[in-house]
Amino acid sequence: MSSIADNIGSVTRRIQKATMTAGRAPGSVWLLAVSKARPAADLREAWQAGQRLFGESYLQEALVKMVELEDLPDLEWHFIGPIQSNKTRQIASAFHWVHSVDRLKIARRLSEQREARLPPLNICIQVNIDREGSKAGCLPEEVKELATAITELPNLNLRGLMAIPDPRATQQERDGSFRRMADLLQHCQQQLPGATGLDTLSMGMSGDLEDAIREGATIVRVGTDIFGSRPVQR
Repeated sequence: MSSIADNIGSVTRRIQKATMTAGRAPGSVWLLAVSKARPAADLREAWQAGQRLFGESYLQEALVKMVELEDLPDLEWHFIGPIQSNKTRQIASAFHWVHSVDRLKIARRLSEQREARLPPLNICIQVNIDREGSKAGCLPEEVKELATAITELPNLNLRGLMAIPDPRATQQERDGSFRRMADLLQHCQQQLPGATGLDTLSMGMSGDLEDAIREGATIVRVGTDIFGSRPVQR
């Protein structure tokens, strides 16, 4: 059975190959290890293999792991799950990035509750790119308005967009979703010249990271191909 370190090496090589094939600069794509539902020991093993970015979806679980791993330097915590209003204060204080902002109410709370001693919180807007009825995220036509409002909030740094294409889609349909996300980011960059840090596309996972990189992803979120199948939640 492959170790976490071996898996990180394999995924890293896939990212490097896809980046080169796409004609993009080496190092232009970051690997975010999706560590939700994984024990702190797995994250420690990944850190020992050189991994520094970790994505969590469950706040209380993440806070426990942060305490268990506080001896490790350079950990960067990304919140990638749905955000409830009563959780924003702790998310604002504990995380470096939030990928799943889809409404202004949440963005305002994160800004208001970000401690003054901390740098601005990096934000990605979650986009429901395939208009799935059961999925979180703002619709593509709503992105510009939300992005404009977020750029005016003092303790947030708008970095880009995040999406999870419909898992039932064909590869051609999924590629189209990735392409629309890249177009949407470019449109935001053109329409919001003051948002100088708007440089991030968080999209692509274990099964489709090459396709996402080809279309412009700068962060790929990989869980299964690093840690194995997720344990069943009871």
